[in-house]
Amino acid sequence: MSSRKDKKIVRKSRLIAFYLPQFHPIPENNEWWGKGFTEWTNVAKAKPLFPGHYQPCLPADLGFYDLRVPETRIAQAEMAREYGIEGFCYWHYWFAGKRLLERPFSEVLKSGEPDFPFCLGWANDSWTGVWHGCPDKTLIEQTYPGRKDEEGHFYACLEAFSDERYITVDGKPAFYIYSPQKLPEPKRFFDHWKELAVKEGLKGIYFLGNGNLSDHANDGYDGMVQPNPGLTFVKMRFPPKGVNYNIYKEIAEQVLAQQSALRTLLKRAFSVLRLHTPEAEEPTVFLYRDFISLALPGISADFDEYPCVIPNWDNTARCGCRAHILLDSIPELFRRHLREAIEQVSHRVPDKRIVFIKSWNEWAEGNYLEPDIKFGKGYLEVCRDEALINE
Repeated sequence: MSSRKDKKIVRKSRLIAFYLPQFHPIPENNEWWGKGFTEWTNVAKAKPLFPGHYQPCLPADLGFYDLRVPETRIAQAEMAREYGIEGFCYWHYWFAGKRLLERPFSEVLKSGEPDFPFCLGWANDSWTGVWHGCPDKTLIEQTYPGRKDEEGHFYACLEAFSDERYITVDGKPAFYIYSPQKLPEPKRFFDHWKELAVKEGLKGIYFLGNGNLSDHANDGYDGMVQPNPGLTFVKMRFPPKGVNYNIYKEIAEQVLAQQSALRTLLKRAFSVLRLHTPEAEEPTVFLYRDFISLALPGISADFDEYPCVIPNWDNTARCGCRAHILLDSIPELFRRHLREAIEQVSHRVPDKRIVFIKSWNEWAEGNYLEPDIKFGKGYLEVCRDEALINE
């Protein structure tokens, strides 16, 4: 009898998990939210909003970690590798030359540890107080000053792009953009960066956007990571305040009359979402089992589209009574969700059998793979079982 270690491990899919580098204090958060603030501040004080509501969501094996500690980053990577995650997509923040939350990734880059694949995802949104009850407060604005700033941004990323651990597609470093619709002149931006990349000895850049191909077909993206329509529905308070439900439904169905897939999603969404207008201080609750039936509409056979799966979601820690909640998420339901996504990319060459997972450690959004006190490593075990094959 051979042990697990004696067997050859074959990867069915490239699982890339989004990674939040927030769990350490920074001067800006000290100023905005109080000295010592991190996401753990909100996580620890969360309370259940109704009977049976799982809050607070608390970490198990890794504890309330500080990402300035190298041993923590190594433990995360070792755990991710053991359970089938190929790499992390670190959220990257660039505000016209100013960087935030960069320390954990910078130390990973400089130290060479952990020896675990990574790529960067540019969270190109302004920071506001919307998640903390201050929706009109802009903390730092995302701007796009032009070519000089683009060049500075590229060279700030070049060391990462050149690192042998960096995740590539078609031999090119993968760079993900969270809000494609906010990037002015995307094709010109991409051409500029690709020109700089070739000049520096790279094959180019493989640009990924978060969005639908139909919205960005002419923008120059190399691939798109599908936004999750199920989560989009959850985040929308149907129907809008003051709008008659039946009229709203009729208008929406007329608009989507020629789009059969979206029409199916819409009808399903209306059947499971609350059929009344939530009060301002009432959470929006959606069953996870219904969510996964909406979550993966299918990917293009002619363009590099990639699915994104979500194990759980509950941002009560950030939003309190205004939270959006996927209720009754359990590992076995996530298994169905992940299995479907892996199947969608199974026909591709191995390099492009990519499935994104949102997220590795978004604890304040109740959106994580890391072990918690309720399910332990349940979600990670699903990843291992579905993504790896022992031969």
